[in-house]
Amino acid sequence: MTDKKLAWTTAALLTALIMNGAADAQERVIPPRVLPAPADVSPQIQGLAGLPVPENYNVLPKTAEEWKARQNASQASGTKTATDMAARLHVKVSAKTMGGVPVFDILPETVAPENRDRLLIHVHPGCYVLGGGPAATVEAILMASFGQFHVVSVDYRMPPAAYFPAALDDVVAVWKAALKTHKPSQMAVFGSSAGGALTLGMVLRARELKLPLPGAIGPGTPMAELTGVGDSFATNAMIDNVLVARDGICEPAARFYANGHDLKDPLLSPVYGNFKGFPPAILTTGTRDLLLSNTVRVHRKLREAGVDAQLQVFEAMSHAQYIRDDTAPETREVFQEIAAFFDRHLAR
Repeated sequence: MTDKKLAWTTAALLTALIMNGAADAQERVIPPRVLPAPADVSPQIQGLAGLPVPENYNVLPKTAEEWKARQNASQASGTKTATDMAARLHVKVSAKTMGGVPVFDILPETVAPENRDRLLIHVHPGCYVLGGGPAATVEAILMASFGQFHVVSVDYRMPPAAYFPAALDDVVAVWKAALKTHKPSQMAVFGSSAGGALTLGMVLRARELKLPLPGAIGPGTPMAELTGVGDSFATNAMIDNVLVARDGICEPAARFYANGHDLKDPLLSPVYGNFKGFPPAILTTGTRDLLLSNTVRVHRKLREAGVDAQLQVFEAMSHAQYIRDDTAPETREVFQEIAAFFDRHLAR
């Protein structure tokens, strides 16, 4: 057999094997295993990683009243966290309205000289249902302090008071109001979890409305896919000790917000949107994050659309654990990376 014919035959056999493998793809059974404590992280992240999965992680509200009670409890504990954090980090938080929407104005002790004319708009996490009121400000406080930015945090409407697209409408309304005082090139929009998805959805909606787009965005571990597609929904189930699994509170809460709307609508699952022309984006996740695949898929789609997109992945972090402890060096690193990215892309 000639070398040319041998090469052709080998290539044909490899193609056949690959095609057969794809056709025969199936689930794999993984034996039980012990998850060791992470070695190469700070003591703070070791502590967070070692927290047990909540026993009631999949005990869910069944009525609007029960959702409201869960919401109130979350807001009460989150408000204390935010108040204590603002005091530790010397950040001033005050309530006001923008575009008819309640927001929190957040100022660090010192705004960096290069950021004096810049504004960041923050969209809080909470699975579309939790974390409103002053509790909404935790992530924004971290960004204001570690990035030395002026931040406005949107206290968007949530179920059971209002359903999709109320939260998105509120974020867009705040963006429109901000455009009256700042150039779009001087502003960035950021947020984690539901806030990450709303950040992406806001850009999709703003583009549809022919509004100017932000100079940059920072969607952290975004809830960008609500139909269950994504490898880490399986690989990180019961490893992520925040969201835990798909039957935990977050996905049912998102469905509660969607209120029967098609979950593949890009304004609910932005990974299915068209990212052409999006502003530069920095995405953040962790190796134990249930939404690791969500974050990776959004990053790849942004890159495929020609967008300048950066992905930072932190060792042993579950979902958005970078907002859980302001003393962790990784927390400071997360927000300083985002701040540096914004500094490169925002006008002064």
